[in-house]
Amino acid sequence: MAGNIRYGVIGTGMMGVEHILNINALDGAEVTAISDPDTGSRAAGAEAAGIGVEATFTNHEDLIVSGLCDAVVVASPNHTHIDILPDVIEAGLHVLAEKPLCTTVEDSCAVVDAAQDTKAVAWMGMEYRYKPSIARLVDEVRTGTVGRVHMVAIREHRFPFLVKVGNWNRFNRNTGGTLVEKCCHFFDLMNLIIGAEPVRVYASGGQSVNHLDEVYGGETPDILDNAYVIVDYDNGARAMLDLCMFAEGSRNEQEIAVTGDLGKIEAFVPEGVVRIGHRDDGSVEEHAISDARIAYDGLHEGSSYLEHLDFRDAILNGTRPKVTLTDGMRAVAIGVAAHRSIDEGRPVMLDEVMK
Repeated sequence: MAGNIRYGVIGTGMMGVEHILNINALDGAEVTAISDPDTGSRAAGAEAAGIGVEATFTNHEDLIVSGLCDAVVVASPNHTHIDILPDVIEAGLHVLAEKPLCTTVEDSCAVVDAAQDTKAVAWMGMEYRYKPSIARLVDEVRTGTVGRVHMVAIREHRFPFLVKVGNWNRFNRNTGGTLVEKCCHFFDLMNLIIGAEPVRVYASGGQSVNHLDEVYGGETPDILDNAYVIVDYDNGARAMLDLCMFAEGSRNEQEIAVTGDLGKIEAFVPEGVVRIGHRDDGSVEEHAISDARIAYDGLHEGSSYLEHLDFRDAILNGTRPKVTLTDGMRAVAIGVAAHRSIDEGRPVMLDEVMK
């Protein structure tokens, strides 16, 4: 590809602007067009990208046909992905889809199907894979440091959901539910680390503290703010998520522990520390992890920048995406199953939601 890769960004709220700033720091790349129906978000995106009105659109269709882009980042609200992603794919543009892929399994499968024959790079945005300490944990697991993986435990204790344009993220119908919107990251990590098929989900959760005194259009938000989720895999391994979104006082927002028959490895974010424990002698190593390639830290410890490096290189080299739309669909499926488990008070088999 001669010259810079030209990026369009569809959806320029908080995360869309974050993508623009990451692309600005990327060699061989530039943001040449943005689209968003909201006036304020559109202005913020244009300012971050440094583009004029001629490259600023109110809808994604006009951006797609503008001829200004080689690749597109879709960072619009979750419930709009099903209307936008097939259009981008059909146009033959490279695409990075911000998580979650869609709000339902059905819509996610439809997008996966739409991309089956594309010659462009169709990449699922899962930047948590790229957080340096988490990436190191995954590498250690793959090289056999802990032996055969039997248990994965992920804890996210953090602040409540941020305010988004029009408060779209306050309602399950727009987000897919907290365990799809937020936790698809962690279900994707479970799948990546364990490397087997999830078969059964048990979950318990509720809305205990956050957003209970908020009203929008006569409705109170219905998004969960805490949950436990257990996922069983077909190789006998199991994983657990411990989510609390009213835990602002935590030292680390994410803590991940992987335990095998040879030892245990833990990653701490944003502390940037990995600890490796060995069963044979009881010793524990501690490593401070960083990545010298990061040119922009942003909101996620540089992980979005590292993700964009790989997306760019896949475009330039014509290689397959390291994170696929199918990966995104599988993460959505676990989230959907977890919500069903909470709603119905029973374990849910993955094949129930994958039909």
